[in-house]
Amino acid sequence: MHSICTSVLEIFYEDSGPNQGPPVLMLHGWPDAPRGWSAVAAKLNDRGWRTIIPYLRGSRPTRFLSPDNTRFGSGVALAQDAIDLADKLGLDRFAVVGHDWGARAAYTLSALFPERLTAVVALALGYQPNAIFKIPDFEQSRRFWYQWFLCTDGGAERFRSDPVGFARIQWETWSPPGWFDDAEFASTSESFLDPDWARVTLNAYRARWLRDETSDERYEGLQRRLGEIEKLATPTLMIQGASDYCDAPSESEDQGKYFTGGYRRVLLDGVGHFPHREAPDLQADKRTTGILPLGLLGQRNFLSRFRHTSGL
Repeated sequence: MHSICTSVLEIFYEDSGPNQGPPVLMLHGWPDAPRGWSAVAAKLNDRGWRTIIPYLRGSRPTRFLSPDNTRFGSGVALAQDAIDLADKLGLDRFAVVGHDWGARAAYTLSALFPERLTAVVALALGYQPNAIFKIPDFEQSRRFWYQWFLCTDGGAERFRSDPVGFARIQWETWSPPGWFDDAEFASTSESFLDPDWARVTLNAYRARWLRDETSDERYEGLQRRLGEIEKLATPTLMIQGASDYCDAPSESEDQGKYFTGGYRRVLLDGVGHFPHREAPDLQADKRTTGILPLGLLGQRNFLSRFRHTSGL
């Protein structure tokens, strides 16, 4: 494990594969940790890719450098953290693979820093044009119960008292059963033990729906810019499980119009909210990794290489 310091964080990260290989920044989701990428990263390393996998803000051992820093959980903060890490590592251009929160950060990077990206692979989360979170329909609102729960004072207090137990519920209900064991969850949840994990989580979800939640002025300029951007130019592959019980597959349909550099959506049957964990062999096959070298070469016709697609 390695670490670098930014103006806000000491970011810990895993770095594997050939040092001179094309770089891929892999951003984990919530509630997850870098170990969730292990199987896919190993396959990418075998094919010559360098994978850099940070612990996102709030996730142990990444830490805030000052107690005065707002535990801000917005996608713009995650994106800036990624840029800060890339700058420290001397990465001028790189591909991004993101899941859940990491997918939001990947879309945000594509919007705000398109010159830095070669390709995006986003898992389990569709794109929000102009950074607008719309109140979902009743069916999706039921899936988002955990967000509404965290927006209540009592729910926030209960979550702070047992963040690991709360995370376990999401693992148990967001995908078909049988995809993980107790040992894997226990190892992953070590990243949830820092009190800042709960603080960042609460800020992220409460700021999404509550107007008076604490913000961080250092990201206000980025947030304003993001609100002005509807379309993305980075070649993008979106992967979703057809049995995702958190984000309904219908939420990521018909989004091709927002991507000017090429877009494809792959739906994986029998897979839930954690495709990289549930189906790593599918994740690392040529349908997925094919976007990465083609993106690095700047080719815009990579879409024809994907066979199983839907929701364009």
